[in-house]
Amino acid sequence: MKFHWFAEVTYPHLPPDFRARGTPSWVTMPASLADPVKCGEMYRMFIRLMQQADRDGFDGLAVNEHHQTSFAVTPSPNLLAASLAGSTQNAAILVIGDSLALYNPPTRVAEEMAYLDCLSGGRLIAGFVFGTSMDSTFAYGFPPVEVRDRFHEARQLILRAWAEPDPFVFNGRFNKLRYVNIWPRPVQAPPPIWVPGSGSVETWDLVTDHGYCYGHLSFSGLYSAKPMVDAYWEYVARKGGNLNPHRMAFTQLICCADTDAAAEAQYADAVRYFYRNNVQDPFLAPPGYTSLKSVQAIAANRKKGESKLSPEDRVRASKGEMSFWEYDEKGYIIAGTPQRVEQRLRELATDLRIGQLIACLHMGDLPEDVAAHNTRLVGREVAPRLRDLWADQPDHWTPSVCQARAAEAVA
Repeated sequence: MKFHWFAEVTYPHLPPDFRARGTPSWVTMPASLADPVKCGEMYRMFIRLMQQADRDGFDGLAVNEHHQTSFAVTPSPNLLAASLAGSTQNAAILVIGDSLALYNPPTRVAEEMAYLDCLSGGRLIAGFVFGTSMDSTFAYGFPPVEVRDRFHEARQLILRAWAEPDPFVFNGRFNKLRYVNIWPRPVQAPPPIWVPGSGSVETWDLVTDHGYCYGHLSFSGLYSAKPMVDAYWEYVARKGGNLNPHRMAFTQLICCADTDAAAEAQYADAVRYFYRNNVQDPFLAPPGYTSLKSVQAIAANRKKGESKLSPEDRVRASKGEMSFWEYDEKGYIIAGTPQRVEQRLRELATDLRIGQLIACLHMGDLPEDVAAHNTRLVGREVAPRLRDLWADQPDHWTPSVCQARAAEAVA
């Protein structure tokens, strides 16, 4: 199994009563709460942590895109990726990803990702995302019924821009370009493509039909995700798709420490900060953003999981009202010593057929030294013991140069 370091770049200085104020942390989040100097310090901290993750043996360094929110202050993942591409040596640069519908024209994404692949020496993983409704509809103003069509047209244009040897004309519904001829092209032809999602049937069709890696992005853990992930694998099997576990990525919050007691002492406040300050209402899923077919499928699959995670559990978790070990028991986090974390991750990866773990090793307002120790323990003690998982399956979704360097390090 591969390990990719990730964190939502959450602003850590919100007032303690922020949630009680009834203000969403997306779209209309008061900009007055953001101190630009502290934001700069925060960005530099995350760069240091990811540089350390590269030294500690992680397979990838993951960055994502969100707008007008304190929950994930990453309006340009490619900028962060560029700083990592030039200052790390081995790990994949995993952009998960660019919200394609927001780029006009999308050739900008084709150019910037090609730049990243060149700068990193062929270490890019290209993540294409539809984008949340908070980003695409409310922050950028695109009609929700258009977002998926804009995404598909952008994806087709980017892939052609990487592959076509000569200038070409692109006459799409949303993009009309007389000359498409990007410089440079990627080192990889093309880079591995990942498409994150949260249960949309249309996304399942896309990744299955084209052989992309599907990233189930959730911060609710095993019991919330299992009905959805099981349904995904069943769907792939019915379509005759590739059942290789390396085609499945999954996000998981991990709180690793020298002892179980130390884990609670070091992480409990940060976990509660992370969950209670992610207030998406009233901007989540406007009409037209998700198809009726997918709404029905997601609802049916979520219903299957209520024996382990009730609607009341979800509400309490989102408000930061669970105890630390209750978050662990309900699957939201995996916490404890390296031995306990290893056991829980093995169970998770086996149960869900996960070949790519997106390990969330910083959350909320966690201090840098704790996140650094978390990174060190997971990278040096936990991950090596789980390399045997799915080792018999070929991995076409991690850059070959990264896999070769990892093999050299082990040898």
